[in-house]
Amino acid sequence: MATKAGVGMSHHHNPSIAGHEAAEQALENAGISKPDFVFMFASVGYDQHSLLRAVRETTEGAPLTGCSAEGTIGGEDADESNFSVVVAAISSDELQWTNGIATGLRADSRAAGQQVAQNLKRDISSAAMGLFVFPDALAVNFDHFVSGLETNLSTEHFLPLWGGAAGDNFARRQTYQYYNDEVVSDGAAYALLSGEAQAAWAISHGCIPIGNERIVTRCQGNIIYEIDGKPILEVIKEYIPDPDLVANWYRYALTLALCFKAPEYFEGEEYIVQGIPRINKDDGSVTIQTEVTEGTSVWFSSRDKEKLATGLDRMAAQIRHQLGDTQPNLVFQFDCASRGKMMFRDQERSKLLEQFRHSVGPDAPWVGFYTYGEIGPVAEHNLRHIYTAVVLTLG
Repeated sequence: MATKAGVGMSHHHNPSIAGHEAAEQALENAGISKPDFVFMFASVGYDQHSLLRAVRETTEGAPLTGCSAEGTIGGEDADESNFSVVVAAISSDELQWTNGIATGLRADSRAAGQQVAQNLKRDISSAAMGLFVFPDALAVNFDHFVSGLETNLSTEHFLPLWGGAAGDNFARRQTYQYYNDEVVSDGAAYALLSGEAQAAWAISHGCIPIGNERIVTRCQGNIIYEIDGKPILEVIKEYIPDPDLVANWYRYALTLALCFKAPEYFEGEEYIVQGIPRINKDDGSVTIQTEVTEGTSVWFSSRDKEKLATGLDRMAAQIRHQLGDTQPNLVFQFDCASRGKMMFRDQERSKLLEQFRHSVGPDAPWVGFYTYGEIGPVAEHNLRHIYTAVVLTLG
């Protein structure tokens, strides 16, 4: 039988109809009646429990993992409305899946990572290929989560992490994670992939520096107070001279980012985005997603359409090189929420996705979502990225 996979999508506003519709399409496209495993990504306009129940009923209770998303991706069809669900149904005699969920990210992300490691202890073997992870973006400290996971997970070789952080259509109020019949928040859904398949992946950043090097001169953890000896709010106003910057920050939050010099193990990237600033109104400091130390060099950066497009071309070439003559059976795309409708018109976005899909695997089932932080390994370093695309193929 090898591996069969199919992807289905629905935009119906009724959660029960949408769930059944997407799952039925996925099964039909895969040519199977009951899958071994199911991925589900959905926007937050739905009642999440009703939607999940419909997918579970249609797939006869097959193990499932996934999360809520800013938008869904099914092949060349990308939808960032409040009502969109995408389902991937997989059946294979070559692949095995072990899924689960850990909660309590906000209180202690490291402990949640430790819990995942403990849950997977009996299932880790030399056949383990990688771990899909879908954490609550509003709760996770990803560095701590990975530290807790990798410190306590005994593996004979490096275990790649793939996935993305759950979103909620930019509301930033509540995200959801799915595990079989459960819908939770403040959690991390996961699925361990084991078996025999060729995995190939690539990562591309989409920002360019827009100014000179700056130095962090006062910070604590992931909070920055001063850059170049000046309050960081004053520095930001050099790039965005809005007198009501704090009140209007949401308008600019997904435009201006902080990037760092890329580590040597990053090939093809001179700078990588490590923080989307969030202004703290009480003291004018800025919180970012990554911890930083005083003396760190940073650059302010902005999204760039040309870099994004050429980055997709480079990713396609990297993936095809890794696959060789192998054809992909399934493709996962975890793309930054800022690289969708906030950056492109629908026609532009569809054209890019069409060209990229044609280069990677025009006939392969293709599933993914727009994330609040993309997860993918670079040279045996499991990282959470920003303003990127992480694309994984299984052949």
